[in-house]
Amino acid sequence: SPKKTVVFAVDDLKLEIFYNRPSKRDRDVFGALVPFNKVWRTGANEATTFETNKALKIGRDSLPAGKYTLWSIPNDTAWNVMFNSKQYKWGVDETMQPMRISDFDVVTYSAPVEKLKKTVEQFTIAFDNSTDNLSLTMAWDDTKVVVPLK
Repeated sequence: SPKKTVVFAVDDLKLEIFYNRPSKRDRDVFGALVPFNKVWRTGANEATTFETNKALKIGRDSLPAGKYTLWSIPNDTAWNVMFNSKQYKWGVDETMQPMRISDFDVVTYSAPVEKLKKTVEQFTIAFDNSTDNLSLTMAWDDTKVVVPLK
């Protein structure tokens, strides 16, 4: 699972995501490889990180400027996406359990699942500002979720 850093900058806002990109490789992904209703490190290997130099509004909540780990709990209709203030050495422990400690969740956002017509082979996180509404998008297999950032 190759490492990837995604940077978004506009005016005086700078966002950065670091994650590892697992591949589908003919596997069933959501509900199988990534179980439903269980915490996922939102990528592979190290915990995925999200960094912002400005406070953001995510849903009804405010995320202060800083560096966070990004976790999710996928299911077939929505993903709970958590921005966690603790940094972890790795995404999972030696028993493959996610290392997230929920007490450090700063913002949790429920992102509805969109079904894609075209399969996304490698897990992809991106920033989308195409309609002047900034969002964080995550897509893999036939699934996409969008987290609006203001």
